[in-house]
Amino acid sequence: MEKKAAEQKEFVNPIDPDKIAENPHLLPYAHQVGSAVIKPEDQGKLKGRALSAMSQQTDMQLDQIYEQMQLLAQQAKKLQDRKEISAFIYQAEMRFEPLINHTYHLYLKAQTNYMLSLIAPDAWGRSGAHLTFIASVKLLADHTWDILSQNPDFELTELQP
Repeated sequence: MEKKAAEQKEFVNPIDPDKIAENPHLLPYAHQVGSAVIKPEDQGKLKGRALSAMSQQTDMQLDQIYEQMQLLAQQAKKLQDRKEISAFIYQAEMRFEPLINHTYHLYLKAQTNYMLSLIAPDAWGRSGAHLTFIASVKLLADHTWDILSQNPDFELTELQP
């Protein structure tokens, strides 16, 4: 038994303790020649890529919201135009009861009076020479008027009852 104890005491570790680490798994670099290469990450590059991706995504979402806002603005403009022309038509001369989903035509008569007619602008012949076509309109179910076609020389804002 004494021999075994003596042999154990005489054992010399061939690895130089100055060249090894106590916890090699915690080192930020490879601790052996055959270890995998560990390269530190460039934090500026990582942040730059993340910032670029974030910027691209938010720009794309802002563009989508902008398109939606434009669509809503167009819808609001169309609704406002319907409201204006409807209020105007109900003040114009009308010698019949308009029916829903039928097309009618608005004219300026004698530079001061407006009238709603069943007759299209191309159907008047010579008798319609004193009339100025303003718009073709259709009565909708909510009793507003949808503008189907409009004389490009007239703006809705120019219409005065």
